[in-house]
Amino acid sequence: MEILRAENLCKIYGTGETEVRAVDGISLSIEKGEFLAIVGASGSGKSTLLHMLGGVDRPTSGKIYMDGQDIYARNDEQMAVFRRRQIGLVYQFYNLIPVLNVVENITLPTRLDGRPVNMERLNELLSVLGLENRKDYLPNQLSGGQQQRVSIGRALMNAPAVVLADEPTGNLDSKKSQEIIELLKMSNRKYSQTMVIITHDEDFALQADRVIEIVDGRIRQQA
Repeated sequence: MEILRAENLCKIYGTGETEVRAVDGISLSIEKGEFLAIVGASGSGKSTLLHMLGGVDRPTSGKIYMDGQDIYARNDEQMAVFRRRQIGLVYQFYNLIPVLNVVENITLPTRLDGRPVNMERLNELLSVLGLENRKDYLPNQLSGGQQQRVSIGRALMNAPAVVLADEPTGNLDSKKSQEIIELLKMSNRKYSQTMVIITHDEDFALQADRVIEIVDGRIRQQA
């Protein structure tokens, strides 16, 4: 069953001689529960595509549908609610709030949404992420791998339908990278969440259900 679909998606920056087509006419279908890896050189348009799929960056033209609904037909307030409830975003540089502890960072999307925290899910995530003994720690008291686990926990807290990760292992050594990969694979299997991952790690990409290569804003091949 299809969960996400992009139709002739374009993102253009600048005009005339300074025009840059970061994403140039991409059409893409993603199945519910799929683990999809997106690869490509720096500047190929991978992150721009991911941000448009997640409702972060509006396309210049084209459509994105989630469960058959045009996500960009929403106004800004509706888009914010959509992102909090339906999309989990994991960034390369963690984007944690430095004055909030582990639990506060993980539960931030829930609290911003004005909803009570599901303590059962929170405790399960802390256990799965290996953060039970770090829940009161601030980000600067954690290792890079632990901070990325907190970022993943925040993305998973609201049980989003789709998790989008932009180079989630980019700042980690090989051991910690594999731990993060296993966490994302586990979440994909256990919670049946759709995963779309941007990575330069060939071994990581090969563990996905499908790999898409982006070159100059276009899909060159799928495997």
